[in-house]
Amino acid sequence: MYKEFTTISEIAGPLLAVEQVEDARYMEIVEIKLWDGSTRRGQVLMTSKGKALVQVFEGTEGIGIGQSTVRFLGRVMELPVAPDILGRIFNGSGIPIDGGPEIVPDARLDINGNPINPVARDYPTDFIQTGVSAIDGLNTLVRGQKLPIFSGAGLPHARLAAQIARQAKVLGEEEKFAVVFGALGITFEEANYFISELRNTGAIERSVLFVNLANDPAVERIITPRMALTAAEFLAFEMDMQVLVILTDMTNYCEALREISAARREVPGRRGYPGYLYTDLATMYERAGRIRGKKGSITQIPILTMPEDDKTHPIPDLTGYITEGQIILSRQLHRKGVYPPIDVLPSLSRLRDKGIGKGKTRDDHSDVANQLFAAYARGREAFELATILGEASLTELDRLYMKFAEQFEDRFVRQGEYEDRSIDETLNIGWDLLRMLPREELKRIRDAYLAQFYDKKAVGGSE
Repeated sequence: MYKEFTTISEIAGPLLAVEQVEDARYMEIVEIKLWDGSTRRGQVLMTSKGKALVQVFEGTEGIGIGQSTVRFLGRVMELPVAPDILGRIFNGSGIPIDGGPEIVPDARLDINGNPINPVARDYPTDFIQTGVSAIDGLNTLVRGQKLPIFSGAGLPHARLAAQIARQAKVLGEEEKFAVVFGALGITFEEANYFISELRNTGAIERSVLFVNLANDPAVERIITPRMALTAAEFLAFEMDMQVLVILTDMTNYCEALREISAARREVPGRRGYPGYLYTDLATMYERAGRIRGKKGSITQIPILTMPEDDKTHPIPDLTGYITEGQIILSRQLHRKGVYPPIDVLPSLSRLRDKGIGKGKTRDDHSDVANQLFAAYARGREAFELATILGEASLTELDRLYMKFAEQFEDRFVRQGEYEDRSIDETLNIGWDLLRMLPREELKRIRDAYLAQFYDKKAVGGSE
């Protein structure tokens, strides 16, 4: 039997306190019945001495003290899952909003997931091709990795996320690939853009979308990414699919977490965020990975907008500690009209070398990537010297590196929004650029690859 109470004693923001409660459990789901017959859902955040603190997903507006009934359901928040979730669009609470039928579930899964035993984890080693040269060539995404995108207000992270969702694939295997998209506090225009992009290209058929809009209750943002990750775990570990999870915008999630923390009168940490922000983010990011004995995998691309483009802000700072690298978007490149404006020098994929090379991408991949990094960094330094000392003070070689840097941004980093480059095309563009430099400058590439690709001006795969 469900236990019902009419003993709401206090309402503060998205929270309400219920007194004289017996046996309420942490994270237990509750239903609140309002005076007009409508219902809302929430979950227990804290219990103490017969009191329960309840977080209401749809907000507390209209809930009256003494007029509303709180029913404790005796279970945690669950997501109904079945193969039919592919191609569907849900709101942030997991309710279908695409006009389709309700999901007839094969199972109902706890949205908080089950921690992956570290001993059971399989090391990420397989290349995922996004079709974006700056990622595939230099900051490679590996199956089972978590690789965030650090962006800023006004930068085209939404377009880049949609492009990756359309184009991402595992090479060389006839494996089922799916995309789970979690939208956290984005505008209606952004959400409509993602949905229409996936529909127009047919990618919607292999996608699951969870959409929490900016005008939806902020507290719903707390469960939306967990809904998305639960769907991903079902597709990966029950249906043996390779799943890419894109979560945008994690900054909105953290703001919602700060709002709830303030309502609970918790002691604030850095910039008012709760002290457990690191732990909370880790409970979601660490749900990416591979499990020994399972064919499926979960790869995560969380996207966050850095307040004031500050990489030391708590959200990107803590995200960087938990994840295996970052892709950083550059406002300077965006002003130049370069799309995607990925700044490859501060960007990093810590697992790159595990997912490239013979049998995965191409034998020369690692050498080409290292040489491109080095040459582009030298070109950027030459630009800075020219700004300080004047271009007349530079050597001919410095000017050559400046030209290389310009061409690198224009031909390698820049590409069309619907341009899906194979890894061979990406590496061949890299070789074309490296031929601008004298052979003796290419110190990071082995002689065998120079003979094969630089001297012969070859294109195509390695022999």
